[in-house]
Amino acid sequence: MAVFLLAIGGACCLGLGFVLQQHAAQRAPRADLLRWRLLLDLVRMPEWLVGIGAMVVGLVLSALALGLGEVSLVEPLLATNLVFAMALASVLTRQSLGRSGWGGVLLLGVGVTTFILAGDPRSGGSPAGALRHWLVFGVVAGLALLLVSLARRLPLFEEATLLAVAAGLLYGLQDALTRATASHVDSGGLVSALHHWEPYVVVGLGAFGLLLVQSAFEAAPLRMSLPALTAAQPLAGIVCAVGFLGDRLRVTPGALAWEAAGLAAMVAGVVIIGRHPAMPTGTAGTGATGGAGGGNGGGDEGGAGERNGDSGSHPVSG
Repeated sequence: MAVFLLAIGGACCLGLGFVLQQHAAQRAPRADLLRWRLLLDLVRMPEWLVGIGAMVVGLVLSALALGLGEVSLVEPLLATNLVFAMALASVLTRQSLGRSGWGGVLLLGVGVTTFILAGDPRSGGSPAGALRHWLVFGVVAGLALLLVSLARRLPLFEEATLLAVAAGLLYGLQDALTRATASHVDSGGLVSALHHWEPYVVVGLGAFGLLLVQSAFEAAPLRMSLPALTAAQPLAGIVCAVGFLGDRLRVTPGALAWEAAGLAAMVAGVVIIGRHPAMPTGTAGTGATGGAGGGNGGGDEGGAGERNGDSGSHPVSG
């Protein structure tokens, strides 16, 4: 119960923080995309600082949940952050949930419940050897870097989605390493944990993931980035947990089928919620809460042109 409450509390804070961050990031200069200067611009915005504060609280609660429970149990619960994000977004946009919104919430909830009941995540397995550990780490991190490289060649709307997927992969990897750090603290204390490499990589992944997320939030409406982020993070976290932390899931044919169905329902629910009209549609330079027609029409072409001519000032809305 403690793990459940901590994970849901963390998801609530993360969801609220993401909405506030995107609401501020869409007003940042487009030229700062994927540059550390973007964070320097955002830190001057009170709304973004409140969003970061909420996210930090969410990360602390998530870390506590990961310290007490298995990554493969906590990650699906953290995916519910999108429900809380849409709740705040619906207040900002004054849109009701409607059938599609409630359908997405139901799908996400059913998917999370199905995966947990079918997989029965538990620890106790033997941690992987160094070869498999670094192989899983390298595949997840390498895929994230590949997505970032590909994103730079795409129009802004598509770029935002790939950047969000890359951030989700890094955050999933970060969650797994947070669990490994907690294990070091449990076995030898904080000083002992600082003699291992995992805590430092957790900080590095968090910083790089933050840059990717804010760039995705700046590049396109929330519906283009948050669903991708929310779907990628639990998948990467579960892969890492099973791949090198020793988490165990049921592997009978029936259990695997239900686990796959649960994950599919989670992803479908995330996509439906993320596409809901309540999600803010404003983009940088087009207004904080502009309609989808204005953002989805000329935004791609204009965004691509702005990237190619990365110099000069860009309009800041609001």
